[in-house]
Amino acid sequence: MPPKFSWTPLVVIIAIVLIGAGAGSAYLYYHSRPSNPAAPRLVQVGDNVTVNYIGIYGSGPEAGKVFDTSVYAVGSNSAAWPKSIEYHARGLQASNYTPLAVHVGGNTPQSGYSLGNLSFIQVVTGFWQGLVGVLPNQTETVIVPPALGYGYTNPACVSVQPLTQYLPVVQTMPGVAFNAKYPGALAASGSEFRDSHYGWEVLVLSANSSYVTVENLAQVGDTAHPAGWNVEVTAVASTANGTGQITLVNQLTPSQAGLVVGSDFSGKGPCSSASGGKFIVTAVDPVHGTYTEDYNQEVVGKTLIFMVTVVNVFPGVPAA
Repeated sequence: MPPKFSWTPLVVIIAIVLIGAGAGSAYLYYHSRPSNPAAPRLVQVGDNVTVNYIGIYGSGPEAGKVFDTSVYAVGSNSAAWPKSIEYHARGLQASNYTPLAVHVGGNTPQSGYSLGNLSFIQVVTGFWQGLVGVLPNQTETVIVPPALGYGYTNPACVSVQPLTQYLPVVQTMPGVAFNAKYPGALAASGSEFRDSHYGWEVLVLSANSSYVTVENLAQVGDTAHPAGWNVEVTAVASTANGTGQITLVNQLTPSQAGLVVGSDFSGKGPCSSASGGKFIVTAVDPVHGTYTEDYNQEVVGKTLIFMVTVVNVFPGVPAA
């Protein structure tokens, strides 16, 4: 049977993507099933089905890599089935991999519904329409472009940053800011502690009830990885007023674009709270001296390929 193409929006239960407000856990599976599945026939709109799937990127730097699957043989074999950078394994036990329960139609509540002891979840139109006309126990291919899958990249969740960045050698801040930046550190003149992100020593020059002044004791050649990749100290300069400047160069190359997951340790990135402080470095431009942080989920903006196999069909039971 030739591959089946679906050109409608898609949502699939994967660990890295939330499926609607209130959808709960990304894996709502139960081992018991509704009784009396029908004799094999083509899937129709209105059916409830259980389906195994392999989700593979069809575009972008990770094209060909698996981003999610319900199949144990795929999830447990990264040599034969390479995984994407944001792939979340379900563990080593085969019992962690179970078919996805889907209502074939657009009237499923966001929170899903139960039929017997099986929880059927809401998926976007592209996935369930790709199941229509499929015969159980036969594998079909559903291809979904970005416009009809998870959509295009939201530019509000993208930030362009300089490859070369600067930090003050000496910095004065309110006591509240000190406690937030250096949790557990003693705000007392002469105390010294290690910066948890950059790794260099920090000296408290002065402290009172309102403000704390610190000195970052960075040295040329120091290497840190505060966001997930190496950052090198290339210069430490003093100024007449005693503040000074630390020059940091992010060690990123264009070949790493789309393949590096970063952590927004400062919490200042756009959409950082929604993404759990995670982003993907989607571009590195040495000519302009910038790199791009994309806080959109990895599936956004990608063509997605799904290999689907319907396991059981329970016809004629409408969603509540």
